[in-house]
Amino acid sequence: MILADKIINERKKNGWSQEELAEKLGVSRQSVSKWEGAQSVPDMQRILEMSRIFGVSCDYLLKEELEPEESVRLAEVGNDATCRSVSMEEAQTYLYLRHRMAPLVALGVFLCIFGAAALVLMAGVGESGVLPGLGEDGAGALGLMILLGCVAGAVTLFIRSGRMMEDFAFLEKEPFETAYGVDGMVRERKAEYREKYGSYPAIATTLCITSLVPLLLTEIFDMREGVMPMILSVCLLLLMVGAAVVLFILSGMHTGGVQVLLQEGDYSREEKRRSGFTGTVAGAFWLFATAVYLGWSFWSGAWDRTWIVWPVAGVLFPMLMGLIRLLSCRRE
Repeated sequence: MILADKIINERKKNGWSQEELAEKLGVSRQSVSKWEGAQSVPDMQRILEMSRIFGVSCDYLLKEELEPEESVRLAEVGNDATCRSVSMEEAQTYLYLRHRMAPLVALGVFLCIFGAAALVLMAGVGESGVLPGLGEDGAGALGLMILLGCVAGAVTLFIRSGRMMEDFAFLEKEPFETAYGVDGMVRERKAEYREKYGSYPAIATTLCITSLVPLLLTEIFDMREGVMPMILSVCLLLLMVGAAVVLFILSGMHTGGVQVLLQEGDYSREEKRRSGFTGTVAGAFWLFATAVYLGWSFWSGAWDRTWIVWPVAGVLFPMLMGLIRLLSCRRE
């Protein structure tokens, strides 16, 4: 629907004549008539004023692909005035910071996985007696120290990356408007990111699937004399999964940035209204998964097997989020 039709539609919804709308906007009736006849286009100031008096977003008025049912009324998002506007400079800064933050987050997650692999390896070294001078308790303590060091490093990276984005936290939580030209710039970046990072998810998925190969080879060739072959297979599996997660994050951070600015996918206005509840559920889910992993591991001492908690949790999490979204849509 073009701008002219939207002006007609919104004017009639409010029960106003062309003269009444013209009076509210401080223009002549002829100007409104030309807008509605697509003979001329109102300037940006008039569009902002129409956004306010109609109670719709500027995006809705300017973007032809948005239909009336897709417009988000300001009253629905709890705003008395227009949404916060994002300038071209702010949008470019946001994408730049996302670009800088992506490797930090990826490294932090990889450190956590690497620490888990080190703990499993040290547990195997202690149990197999490969390093007699270290002993089982010493190997376990060393593995735990490596894990805690990796987690501490990861937390530092997460805190640093979070601080980088503090000024732009509202973009992921609140509806907003974008200045003229921002939408086109972001779509150009989206095409660039698709070309550069588009293959990452496929490579990462391949790594996840092939990460099981070491375990299968251990079983096929019956390399079960002692615990070390199986331990090394598990460590290699974790490292391959870690590499896959890095690729997923690098791709997701960049494509997610453009989705945030375009307010698409998980960052659409409808999703933002549901984000508070889903965020709480997501946090509780991963805390529960961590508690299960640590509780089972320390209780059983089977660190070479308890890693299975994470792939299972990874499969269940999107199913849980999908169910929550389905139930939310039905309630709405």
